[in-house]
Amino acid sequence: MEKIKQALERARDLRTSMKRSDNSHIASQQTAEPEFPTKITYTKTKSVEISKDLLRAKRVIVGDTNDLISDQYKVLRTHVLQRLKANQWNSLAITSPNEECGKTITAINLAISLAREVNHTVLLVDLDLRRPSIQQYFFQDEQPGISDYLTDGMELSEIMFNPGVERLVILPGSKPFSNSSEMLSSPKMVKLVEEIKHRYPNRIVLFDMPPLLSCDDVIAFLPYVDTAMIIVAEGGTRKVDLKRANELLSNIEIIGTVLNKSKDNNAGYSYY
Repeated sequence: MEKIKQALERARDLRTSMKRSDNSHIASQQTAEPEFPTKITYTKTKSVEISKDLLRAKRVIVGDTNDLISDQYKVLRTHVLQRLKANQWNSLAITSPNEECGKTITAINLAISLAREVNHTVLLVDLDLRRPSIQQYFFQDEQPGISDYLTDGMELSEIMFNPGVERLVILPGSKPFSNSSEMLSSPKMVKLVEEIKHRYPNRIVLFDMPPLLSCDDVIAFLPYVDTAMIIVAEGGTRKVDLKRANELLSNIEIIGTVLNKSKDNNAGYSYY
């Protein structure tokens, strides 16, 4: 608990300084008008053909389906886009109080739904460095990930991929880190995050983070994102854990909370 308290204090100080330095980026973004080709060609990011059967088995929304789950993610997308636009935000951390809340599949499906809007591009980054899992939803064998970039010097172009959804790029994780909070605040990671956030004025960046109560990773990373979303599971998240999670996120605006695995909703989740 003392480690989390120290991380909170560091995050509070760093977030204050980050807000000052971000003003120039916001000003430049306001003057830039995004242009979108009718067809996007990925020259530095590899395009990968993903098995639709695998995606369906992993509960990833596929194609332009109009099923209930896809419709519910469209509702979530609308809420998120409204808040991002109103506050001039472009980065969102997705976390949960504890494990098994469905935060990663929510991050993936939200990223896909956001990318189907033609007014922006989306980058989904796996920063659950202790238990990276995004690539497991798209591949059956292990692929390179962000750890290969951070420690082995691999180029990002060899790691990032487009999964067949226009305007969506994924930066997956791979090998886990035991010193994850130190890696998240390392100079190389900080430089990477600032680069991907500000490279394109029309880009939305989603970060799949670890559970809040399992380590201090999310708190250490808070200064580098605009807002956070909490994923909770009906029957799996205790009220005391959700309360503690909200307390830990008191230094950042929470864009919303998603109730996953809801028994009162046929799609399995609701937003509030």
